[in-house]
Amino acid sequence: MDLEGRTCRYSAKRESWRTVLTLAYQSLGVVYGDLSISPLYVFRSTFAEDIKHTESNDEVFGVLSLVFWTITLVPLVKYVFVVLKADDNGEGGTFALYSLLCRHARVSSLPNCQVADEELSEYKKDSRGAAPDRSFALRLKTTFEKHKVLQRVLLILALIGTCMVIGDGILTPAISVFSAVSGLELSMSKETHTYVEVPASCIILIGLFALQHYGTHRVGFLFAPVIIVWLFCISAIGIYNIFHWNPHVYKALSPHYAIQLLRKTQKGGWMALGGILLCITGSEAMFADLGHFSQLSIKIAFTSVVYPSLILAYMGQAAYLSKHHNIEQDYHFGFYVSVPEKLRWPVLVIAILAAVVGSQAIITGTFSIIKQCSALSCFPRVKVIHTSSKIHGQIYIPEINWLLMILCLAVTICFRDTKRLGNASGLAVITVMLVTTCLMSLVIVLCWHQNVLLALGFVFIFGSIEALFFSASLIKFLQGAWVPIALALVFLTFMYVWHYGTLKKYEYDVQNKVSINWLLGLGPSIGIVRVRGVGLIHTELVSGIPVIFSHFVTNLPAFHEVLVFLCIKHVPVPHVRPDERFLVGRVGPKEFRLYRCIVRYGYRDVHKDDVEFENDLLCSIAEFIRTEKTGLNYSNDESGKDDRMAVFGTCSTHSLLMSEDNVENVENVDKAGPSELKEIKSPKVIKQQKKRVRFLVPESPKMDTGAMEELEAVMEAREGGVAYIIGQTHMRAKPGSSMVKKIAIDLVYEFLRRNTRAPSFVTGVPHASSLEVGMLYQV
Repeated sequence: MDLEGRTCRYSAKRESWRTVLTLAYQSLGVVYGDLSISPLYVFRSTFAEDIKHTESNDEVFGVLSLVFWTITLVPLVKYVFVVLKADDNGEGGTFALYSLLCRHARVSSLPNCQVADEELSEYKKDSRGAAPDRSFALRLKTTFEKHKVLQRVLLILALIGTCMVIGDGILTPAISVFSAVSGLELSMSKETHTYVEVPASCIILIGLFALQHYGTHRVGFLFAPVIIVWLFCISAIGIYNIFHWNPHVYKALSPHYAIQLLRKTQKGGWMALGGILLCITGSEAMFADLGHFSQLSIKIAFTSVVYPSLILAYMGQAAYLSKHHNIEQDYHFGFYVSVPEKLRWPVLVIAILAAVVGSQAIITGTFSIIKQCSALSCFPRVKVIHTSSKIHGQIYIPEINWLLMILCLAVTICFRDTKRLGNASGLAVITVMLVTTCLMSLVIVLCWHQNVLLALGFVFIFGSIEALFFSASLIKFLQGAWVPIALALVFLTFMYVWHYGTLKKYEYDVQNKVSINWLLGLGPSIGIVRVRGVGLIHTELVSGIPVIFSHFVTNLPAFHEVLVFLCIKHVPVPHVRPDERFLVGRVGPKEFRLYRCIVRYGYRDVHKDDVEFENDLLCSIAEFIRTEKTGLNYSNDESGKDDRMAVFGTCSTHSLLMSEDNVENVENVDKAGPSELKEIKSPKVIKQQKKRVRFLVPESPKMDTGAMEELEAVMEAREGGVAYIIGQTHMRAKPGSSMVKKIAIDLVYEFLRRNTRAPSFVTGVPHASSLEVGMLYQV
């Protein structure tokens, strides 16, 4: 069923300040954990070997200046003030930007798009009007719509960003927990620490991923206090170090020190940017996790709590290092050396807990973006569990969770040091940011219709900064940066092949669909015996008769008296309103009792296929029958009379109601007095105690005898049961295809199809009510 009442988060985001502050509190534990623990490893990674700490303190002050301006320009200016405004009806992330572009420029990769989809309320809910004639935005839009190559480039760019988010979901927990546990080296010998560090990190990581099935709602309330205590600790220690060691450290916030550092160290300073980059890890989570919270709550939490705490923490570390130049151990630049000795153990415990929380942000973001990709046919189907019945968008994906855990443990065990983990994590983070910058510049022009100079300015300012960090990370390819690239290539291959195979399958269905003339030639009986019941034929087609139907009727002599060609598809919007859920039309003459129903979901919508879904489906068909002659609700999509489809909602959204009662109680309804509702039910009386569905239709002079008879026929068929006819297709590349295509279709796509979940429509169908029809597709 649709959790209709629970999917309207947009209204929830406009609630009282109490709600906003509650969401801001939760966001500290879910969104900002990763960003908050960056002081654990930034200075240590920066001073690893590229630059040295001298008596002049130019390097320490230069690094502090770079850290300050990086945090100010990227998380604060770019994300808080610009990127968060590019939400897709409340949703964020790489694919939210891609979805916005798909709607405004018609570059969607979804195969079964219709003009009727553009009539959805949320399709252009945030649109800022049409682009002016002869504007650059209009020319750019036309260029994208004409050239398929540019559309593929845009898709691949979005997929690269997604793959790097997944890679970040593997690397960030590893470096966060490993850096926190490294504090043990201050209280034990180096040999003992080597044997303790990795096992302790692995145990903590296993516990972290085991907690995920409890959901963001519970985890957020559990983790938020930890981050609040952590931020209080690092800011308090920072203030202590500033006043105790160097009260004048605030002067280092001037960009002069950053420029002086780069001039003095040159190549070493440039390579050190790979360590400084780590101070903004987790910034993308502000946008990726936007669907879990709200713009205002995320902004309040960052500007009032996270940002000042981080700046104080880094200033405190720099103040301490400015008075300590004797480097005796490798951990001299670590976070814990600047912590007063009496507080080290309590801070160590809080840091480990904060590291666990910090990993939560990117794991949550990974779940969200994979759900979006799967809905838009860019990721193999996975099981999505909605962990909150009140807050939509909080999800858990078991397969991805355990895959992330295995890969995270493998990286931790193989690398065993913060430097290489930092190099790997930094490249993944900055790549996602670069993708966001590129897509955001297109959104500014195509969706916001702003001057192209504004988009170029955005790319020049933030793209230049990120390109500089990217080059510094890429140069460390052999020192760990190869890991996110390798992971991205593997995931990108699987995702693009899955998308390519999905498109080829749809193209085969379109090319081989059966014409209406073939159906008309069969006569009212469709050439076979019509048995009692409703048959739902699952298809991806939004028009025409699927080849699976002709394949079925040529092998079996009977079919149901009511047939529904059912297409369940996703559209490039986060949510579809309940009253716009169904598109219903008729296939062939009225006496055939053939209908087409297209069920539309947004990429964030919750949908389950059970009895309530069947009731909503049949209720929309009944409403279509009742209003067919009036011409109400018809969309503007179809040009031909036979293909006309009307928009309907779930049972609760229109006047024709569907109710269920025990059969023994039906007589009480019949004996009731005059009513504005007329009950249509089967004339046959069933003596058993079971549920039966009845249509309650408002009395109307427009309701003719034929419509009443058709409703009775649908009612009788519903009582006979609902059967699901599902195509089980196997794909093979055509003879003579290239070797690359054969590998992609015959091996990779078929491997993914066999080893991933069936569509949610299929998994929710009772086995006793389903019938699979096998077919071989040569594409």
